[in-house]
Order: sequence, then structure tokens, then C-alpha cells
Amino acid sequence: MGRVISVSDSAVIARSPRTLYAMVSDVTRMGEWSPENRGAVLAGAAADGGADVTVGTVFDGANTRGRVSWTTRCTVTVAEPGREFAFRVHAIGGTRRRVPARIASWQYTFEEHDGGTLVTETWTDDRPWHDAAAQAFDYVATGGTTFAAFQRGNIRRTLRNLKAAAESGTPRQGR
Repeated sequence: MGRVISVSDSAVIARSPRTLYAMVSDVTRMGEWSPENRGAVLAGAAADGGADVTVGTVFDGANTRGRVSWTTRCTVTVAEPGREFAFRVHAIGGTRRRVPARIASWQYTFEEHDGGTLVTETWTDDRPWHDAAAQAFDYVATGGTTFAAFQRGNIRRTLRNLKAAAESGTPRQGR
């Protein structure tokens, strides 16, 4: 059986799609709800002017899993306020040196639902690796499971934390 390439989960959050989009698309805040990401720094002109994140915006995400930390270089691929936000991870490494590689894509969709918003987070494995190589790497990198199973748990925690942050009062608006 081949590896699972994509996993997603959803949560209904008592906020508007635009408010939740603003929270998620402010990638500098992702560390507030992600169990692995510690936030991001916008690259280039976006970092200088506090510009809204748009398609083509590049950012570097800081990540930690256990004792291991790394940086990812990401590019926004979809930025439709109140509807969808997505980015692809295309380099990994330290803060100064990154190895270009197809790694993963992340997508968030926002749909009005019963007075709130149905937020769906999806992770897609973009690695062009043979299944056996991916499974061996995943086992070591995740402490004994596949990235799909590992990310399913991360997505659940991220959505739970996003819901708590959004519903705990007035969420700080994105840029």
C-alpha cells in the first residue's frame, strides 16, 4: 500500500471567515496555535512594509519538534480573504542555509457554517520520493509513524488551539 499523500481535518469556530482568514494568513502568528511551528518572518518587501500577505509572498517558518529545530522557506499560493489561504514549503534547513526541495503544501479553507466558520486545514506531501524511502524517513523523523499520521495529529491540535484563541475574546486582527 502506498503512502497517504494528503490529510485534513475541520473545526467549526464561532468567528467570521474574514476574521479567521486574517488570523491564519498572518503567518507570523502561526506559532500561537501550531504544535510545531514557532512563527514566521516575512521575506523581502513584505517584511519591510508590513504589507498584506498575497500570492507570491515568501516567508521563513521556524519549526521545532522535540530537540530538533529547522527553518522552512514557503511561498503563498492562494490568498483569497475569507475563503482560502495556502502556501507551499519549498526549502528546508537552518536559518542561513536551506536546501531547495519539494516538501509539502498547506491549505486552509473558510466556509460560513451555523453562525460561525467551518475551517478546514489540509497538509499535502509534495516529496517526490519512493514510498519506501519516505516511510523510512518518516519513521525516524516522527518517532515511529508516518508523516500523514503525524500531521493529522498536528492539524487537530492546530485547529483546537485556533478555535480557543479565536473564541476567547476579540482576536487580534491580521495585518
